[in-house]
Amino acid sequence: MQSITKSTLTAMLAEAGITINGDQPWDVQVHDERLYGRLARGRTIAAGESYVDGWWDCDQLDELFSRALGRNMDRRLYSPAFAWRKLINSIFNQQTPRKSKDVANTHYNLGNKLYRAMLGESMAYTCAYWLHADSLDAAQFAKYDLVCRKLGLKAGDKVLEVGSGFGGLAKFMAQRYGCEVVAVSISEKPVEYARTLCKGLPVQVHLCDYRDVATYNPAGVKFDKVVSVGVCEHVGYKNYRTLMKLARLQIKGDGLFMLHTIGGNVSKNFTEPWIDKYIFPHGMLPSLKQLGASMENLFVVEDLHNFGADYDKTLMAWHRNFVAHWDQFRSTYGERFYRMFSYYLLSCAGGFRARGMQLWEFVLSPRGVPGGYLTIR
Repeated sequence: MQSITKSTLTAMLAEAGITINGDQPWDVQVHDERLYGRLARGRTIAAGESYVDGWWDCDQLDELFSRALGRNMDRRLYSPAFAWRKLINSIFNQQTPRKSKDVANTHYNLGNKLYRAMLGESMAYTCAYWLHADSLDAAQFAKYDLVCRKLGLKAGDKVLEVGSGFGGLAKFMAQRYGCEVVAVSISEKPVEYARTLCKGLPVQVHLCDYRDVATYNPAGVKFDKVVSVGVCEHVGYKNYRTLMKLARLQIKGDGLFMLHTIGGNVSKNFTEPWIDKYIFPHGMLPSLKQLGASMENLFVVEDLHNFGADYDKTLMAWHRNFVAHWDQFRSTYGERFYRMFSYYLLSCAGGFRARGMQLWEFVLSPRGVPGGYLTIR
């Protein structure tokens, strides 16, 4: 682990073409010289906290992070306490039913009006599909349709959605494909929104942990399809197998399970410390190795689609919406929140642009599709 001084940070950033107080839009502008000592003590958490405090700025944060993360600078900035965090996470389950509610309270319950302004008409808070789309709304509805086509949905199908979000996908499956949907989520405000959005449709939205879904299916009726979009990132590596077993238990033998998740290139039991503290408590990105082990003897992998580069475009579109509508939220959330949320959205966009994070869609079957699965794009 490299010690951090002004000179070492200057040299480190120069490797990625970043200059301190330079004139390029991705250069770091330092407003408080105490920054270097703070970084030496707090590393990546201090980088985010000092930005929120206004100690430094950057005109193009997304590109700063794309360049820095492309050189793995985040790993070089991990603090000595990180080894302890990894050890604790290896021993204790950080995504128990009680702890899983932390992310709802910290992030997803921030306010439906804020998310409506940022996410757009679809209310999809997951990666959009931009292959044939030129706007956020079009790309998000294209993603919904892609999920439905990959699952081969048809009228009358009974679908279990693990993680309902704001209800956009449930509504789409019911309205466009004539499905009956049972959806679960641990986030109160998004559940309220989803119930209103899906009113009058054959959609049930329940406020519960995914591990308690059997409570709403006491007769053990099997679903034709199971779908989980943007939930696996919050499950944790000690629970991946639990999620897979749940899906296998709830699905018919000839059904399909769609898993849509952000993924990482390296197997880890932790997430970036600042994101963990301020945005997604207890979250972590699964690797292919971790997910593969969790699927063994439960599912056949019929299809794996990576469109992680589309998350860069999605996050940048969310940030544009966030900025465009900020005036109506300024008095409610304050300037520190604005800087924190911008840092989150733009740093993640840079991470996807550097290809350090991926977006995977798995299509899984319990027994294998007879004759093979027809790949859908």
